[in-house]
Amino acid sequence: MPLTGFQQEVLARLARSSGAAGYLAEGTALHSAPTSYRFSDDLDFFHDSIEAVAESFTRDNSVLEEAGYRVEVLLSQPGFIRALVAVEDQATRIDWAHDSAWRFMPLVQDATGGLVLHEVDLAINKVLTLAGRNEARDFVDILYAHEHVLPLGAMVWAAVGKDPGFTPASLLEQLKRRGRYQPGEIARLALARPFDLAAAKAAWRTALLDAERFVRERPHEEVGCLYYSTSRDCFVAPSPGHSLQEQGLVTQFGQPGGILPRVADPAS
Repeated sequence: MPLTGFQQEVLARLARSSGAAGYLAEGTALHSAPTSYRFSDDLDFFHDSIEAVAESFTRDNSVLEEAGYRVEVLLSQPGFIRALVAVEDQATRIDWAHDSAWRFMPLVQDATGGLVLHEVDLAINKVLTLAGRNEARDFVDILYAHEHVLPLGAMVWAAVGKDPGFTPASLLEQLKRRGRYQPGEIARLALARPFDLAAAKAAWRTALLDAERFVRERPHEEVGCLYYSTSRDCFVAPSPGHSLQEQGLVTQFGQPGGILPRVADPAS
């Protein structure tokens, strides 16, 4: 698990508290898998309302201070609080933030007992994050999601369901501006394994081309959805030239709070 021992300790402490609230998201959650490309330098807890952010921070702050941690608030505003949590010579940053409750899947429970955003929602959020800011860490993350969660085209297709300000084509145009990073920018990341920047850029170009082809071929009435394989019990990118029924796929659209995959009744 590419989290530091100290981060795991803090997560477990907060998950055990009776007042634990919010869910782990962003890079920390995406990089909890052993195959992750990098370590995250912070813990990100999301909440479905601005009020819940303040309430959760108050509870978590008490839990941490009672356990002997030092909590230094770095930034506090409605819907977002950032603090440095430390003990002796160990420290990590924690963000408590508000995000929309709109998602494809319900939250899942991790090994510590805390709640984590589902990996497909993490991947889709990361696409929108990369479109909105040009940071090397997001580029590394999206390549990881492309390889281990969903192909880029399927992520882009679904992402516009969460942010209807984009079309698949306009989101792809924004993503095409990314990927021009220098070795020094990658070197500053806390990588969990070697990262070949030249190979990554080549993989990114291929992913963009494949994604462009994917969004061009999918019917407009399906825009904003994920495709769920009933036989494989996972989300996939459908193949061209065959109907969803032939491939054993059903569409799934997001909603507040997320939904469980279900097989649509063909007769309905």
